[in-house]
Amino acid sequence: MKLLAGALGALLAVSIAVFADSVPDVSAFSSDSIPEADGVLAGEIVDRYLSAVKAEQFRTEDLSMEVDIDAKVPRLRRSGRLQALKFISRLGQIVYRVIRFEGDESVKRDVIARYLTAEKEARAKLAGSLAISPENYRFKYKGTADWLGETAYVFQVTPKEKRLGLYKGELWVDSKTYLPLREWGELVKNPSVFLKNVYFVRDYYIWAGRSVPRRIISDVSTRLVGKAQLTIWFDNYALGEHADTSLANGAASEVSQANGSHLP
Repeated sequence: MKLLAGALGALLAVSIAVFADSVPDVSAFSSDSIPEADGVLAGEIVDRYLSAVKAEQFRTEDLSMEVDIDAKVPRLRRSGRLQALKFISRLGQIVYRVIRFEGDESVKRDVIARYLTAEKEARAKLAGSLAISPENYRFKYKGTADWLGETAYVFQVTPKEKRLGLYKGELWVDSKTYLPLREWGELVKNPSVFLKNVYFVRDYYIWAGRSVPRRIISDVSTRLVGKAQLTIWFDNYALGEHADTSLANGAASEVSQANGSHLP
């Protein structure tokens, strides 16, 4: 389990960085670099996506939500589930208040707690270099798809370099707001020799003019213990004055302290 913990720790830091806040350079992209498809200039869609993501990153409001984290290592028959409240301050500080945990203590310590710690580190160190932008990816328009009754533009994204944290897969963009609805694929470079493949799905929905996470799924094939799975659900968002600011005032466990000895 210790070797698995090290591998998962590296994986989680990279996986979170894929999804961490980052501001793409809109000026570096040209609409002419992607051909017209289905009567839509696909490059214009990407332009609008980059502008929408950039505008969203500059919104500075407190945000709170409920989080449900389920982790499994099926071959070892070990699992754990943590429910918590999460607070993100307008300055980007992440704080959790753990509501309950049930399951194997090693999963709590070596998988879930490492996820919480890696989340904060990734936002601080890696996000900008891993943005889903033309600096890092090639975009290929594939068409449209239904997303909960709404239309999504679907792009295949391929990294320009085989670099840690980048992925090959798809990006789904909302046809009304041009914010992301789904990102899924496989990491092109594994963060550890103990891992064979790393797949993920990140689903969003549009709430209060924002693209907020609804679900994250990570499916990891390891060389030691088979598959390791992490599923995270987000619910009951509150923004600005409605956010649960009590988490920022000491009634919580900070991510920087989220190791096995600090999670209740």
